[in-house]
Amino acid sequence: MTPTQSINANGRLITFEKPLIIGILNVTPDSFYDGGKHNSAEQALARAEQLIIEGADIIDIGAYSSRPGASPISPQEEINRAVPVIRELVRKHPHLILSIDTFRADVAEACVEAGVHIINDISGGTLDKNMFTTVARLQVPYILMHMRGTPETMQTLTDYDDIVVDVATSLGESISTLRALGVKDIILDPGFGFAKTVDQNHELLRRVDELHYFGLPILGGISRKSMIYKKLGITPNEALTGTIALNTLLLTKGVQLLRVHDVKEARQLIELLF
Repeated sequence: MTPTQSINANGRLITFEKPLIIGILNVTPDSFYDGGKHNSAEQALARAEQLIIEGADIIDIGAYSSRPGASPISPQEEINRAVPVIRELVRKHPHLILSIDTFRADVAEACVEAGVHIINDISGGTLDKNMFTTVARLQVPYILMHMRGTPETMQTLTDYDDIVVDVATSLGESISTLRALGVKDIILDPGFGFAKTVDQNHELLRRVDELHYFGLPILGGISRKSMIYKKLGITPNEALTGTIALNTLLLTKGVQLLRVHDVKEARQLIELLF
């Protein structure tokens, strides 16, 4: 059994007696699975309403695609995409927990000011030297993900001695830095699909429970990723069954948060297991 950790989201205590579901809301034209589907404010808000109805505990808003080869955008464009959606969700759903998927400190700060509770940084602080100090100053929960390089270069940086030990070592160093700065609430994300081969992703999945060593909540984000569809020789659109199967494995290994595109199915899975 893993301890039931908690995080403080703007004065609200979030605990993990039962795993939580993070619904993905991409407001981008080019994300790998749902790019372009929700990149107007109206489409994004309609999608958010659907995620809420289906049972999302947290909605994770992404305004910058991290898929390999995605077109870079300016920080201001990222803010312009995300903030109107955040403000409207805060207005309509004041009790909803929101996170912002960004590796830029200034974007993160603008979104927190707009009402976001959690910063979800795919780079684990490596792409913006100001991210850790910004998180410490804002005193918001931080999702610390493992990645090497950038979304453009990460798949050339997959040389590990032991994938799990190397990921844990990297995360541990970042945890120490964050703690020294006064960051209280940290969630770990091993970074499935980021700077890892298909085989490395599956090794990390099988041994993800080793990351409980840190005593922190763990997020599993494998929804419709290449570790599923490449292994099965299918497309992301066909990867729901594989996603459910691997999410089941994550839950049996004590992962406390699932980040998914398909909230209804994830909710059914959790209701069956917990």
